[in-house]
Amino acid sequence: MTSAFGVLAVLLLSACGEGRRERADFVFINGAEPESLDPAHITAQVGMRVGSALFEGLTRLDKNGSPGPAMASSWQVSEAGLTYTFHLRQDAHWEDGSPLTAADLLGSWKRVLTPSTGSPYCAQLYPIRGARAFNEGLNSDFSMVGVQAPDDHTLVVELESPTPYFLDLCAFITLAPVHLASVEKHGDRWTKPGNLIGNGPYRLTSWRLNDRIRLEKNPHYWDAENVALKTVDIMPVDEPNTAMNFFLTGAVDLIMDKGMIPNTMVDALRKQPYFHSDDFLGTYFLRFNTTKAPFDDPRVRRAFAMAIDRERIVTKITRLGERVATGLVPPETGEGYRPPASSTGFDPEGARSQLAAAGFPGGKGFPLVEYLYMAKSVETHIAVELQNMWSSHLGVNVSLTKQEAKVYYSSMGKLSYDVCRSSWVGDYNDPNTFIEMFVTGGGNNRTGYASEQFDGLVESAAREPDPARRYSLLEDAERLLVSEDAVIAPIYHYVGVQFYHRDRLGGIEANLIDVHPFREMFWKSGAPE
Repeated sequence: MTSAFGVLAVLLLSACGEGRRERADFVFINGAEPESLDPAHITAQVGMRVGSALFEGLTRLDKNGSPGPAMASSWQVSEAGLTYTFHLRQDAHWEDGSPLTAADLLGSWKRVLTPSTGSPYCAQLYPIRGARAFNEGLNSDFSMVGVQAPDDHTLVVELESPTPYFLDLCAFITLAPVHLASVEKHGDRWTKPGNLIGNGPYRLTSWRLNDRIRLEKNPHYWDAENVALKTVDIMPVDEPNTAMNFFLTGAVDLIMDKGMIPNTMVDALRKQPYFHSDDFLGTYFLRFNTTKAPFDDPRVRRAFAMAIDRERIVTKITRLGERVATGLVPPETGEGYRPPASSTGFDPEGARSQLAAAGFPGGKGFPLVEYLYMAKSVETHIAVELQNMWSSHLGVNVSLTKQEAKVYYSSMGKLSYDVCRSSWVGDYNDPNTFIEMFVTGGGNNRTGYASEQFDGLVESAAREPDPARRYSLLEDAERLLVSEDAVIAPIYHYVGVQFYHRDRLGGIEANLIDVHPFREMFWKSGAPE
């Protein structure tokens, strides 16, 4: 690359009138600004990457995606798998040096479950006895929830039924403790630099919107001696060409976002030694707004899903070796789970039949509808392709609406769309992490879907102790979601992509949930200057 790109990188890195500052030990490109740094409100992967550096729960995930001790140094599980007794480490502290206690965790979990908090991920705590009833307002006495702190260093958790992934959940950002005194003191501004007090491997020192987030190593972190990177800059770049210019000029050290590959450069970049890709538990799919005509009719939803040539999308547009998705849950998920084959795969004739049955033969009389997507080049290519497919196979007109990431997430959450692109990355290696989000009123449902039959299957699976029977119930739920009710249209299963120089940067390993903690990373040779 020419020196002009290096000048561009420096100018962009010193945007917002900040001027040049010393380069961080490690510079990472995140695909967008985090929607929040509050563990109770983080939902997207871009926020989780930052949040997991600032906060840490009872367990933490390593570079292989496996849970291990964190705020809890050890635990015991009862023979029936219903009671977990966690022992907090004596050196668990907040970043200001004050001790972190079991009461902090208990209070933080209560905050997530309190209805007025509006935590979209509160269902992550539903395996705990009484948690759902408290969150849904059926019981206002938190002492009835199965969490107790008998002393400062012991937390006892009682579950509704055996939950094989509960230790993974304990590492999830929603279950991380927050500094309740700071929340009370600063209100909605408690996550701002100078106000936020975390307990993770890093602390927040600055956040300049559309520029970068600066993290510094937390000296009070219990495992600080094993955190190699002293400073980390996180840049919210969502334009692939800009991201690649930064990487190729050495202005950034790592790109992990799946949409950060310039479409015209895919074939060439895949051949480079700094390109790395592996399968992981992620699915790209479309959501239908089931509350709004004409998509309140499952026949219309099935028609739109069956008009999509998924093979064309992965071979002509994404081109990273993605597999066509016949269901929501990736086939590697869990041990022995068999995602049901979808009946809404590419079938133009069947799609036209479904649309005609809904009262729109050949698309006649069908209203103009909107497809919502994020402002990224690959998303634009997919949107245009979908628009053409729906026009040629169904005879309908679809307008395209592009929004920046934060606006897009807001629109999706408010159901301010007809059809929208979406994706989901598994929070843990179990099919429940994909299926559970579509229960009635779920914070991550974002389709308006409400089905007593679906909810019953998910609830029965949660209470089923037999693994084979549990999987069978989840398979039935996925079949209902994808094929019968066609609430979503799966497109493809993601391939995880990272750009970094493996001979220089260590601590990054492929894993099924695409988790790559900054605290695990280190420079094999000197850090860039």
